[in-house]
Amino acid sequence: MSQLSTLCVYCGSSDRARPEFLDAAERLGTILAENGVGLVYGGGRLGLMGRVADGVLAGQGHVTGIIPEHLHRVEVRHEGVTELLIVTTMHERKAEMFRRSDAFCVLPGGIGTLDEVIEILTWRQLGLHDDPIVIVNQDGYFDPFRAMLEHVVAENFAGQETMAFLSWVDTVDQVLPAIAALPEPQLPQHPEKV
Repeated sequence: MSQLSTLCVYCGSSDRARPEFLDAAERLGTILAENGVGLVYGGGRLGLMGRVADGVLAGQGHVTGIIPEHLHRVEVRHEGVTELLIVTTMHERKAEMFRRSDAFCVLPGGIGTLDEVIEILTWRQLGLHDDPIVIVNQDGYFDPFRAMLEHVVAENFAGQETMAFLSWVDTVDQVLPAIAALPEPQLPQHPEKV
């Protein structure tokens, strides 16, 4: 993929995450800023979410945070982002993140992160997009998730191509090279992305 202007990053919002995961999130933000790639993310200031945004902002990059009203009210939003979009629901948040992104990256996170990656993978399976999806399997964090997906395929609840929809890397330094190595998306812009 030759043109990447915005990367959506799904990741955890817990400040109790392992320090190496927090540091990797900030490193990814630095990499994005250095390469002129804007960040689209969930708009939070805590955990990996806050650190990836901080990394981009420290490098003078563009950060678009998208946060639902109920989280905005409890002040978990990141005040320093370039653009903060407040939406009504979690569903609207995910749809807007999808619409504004050229590719997707998944860092360690919890249930919300798993929800996001499953949804974007489902949309890929349904032919709603063919944008890159890169999972950063740092320290084997996503090994159980990968095993579950392989089990789903083995039990014939998903086709063999499902695993090919995901690119797996071990470090954040491999994210942009992994995306660059993928073919250009072939599907026309879906109405949700216009």
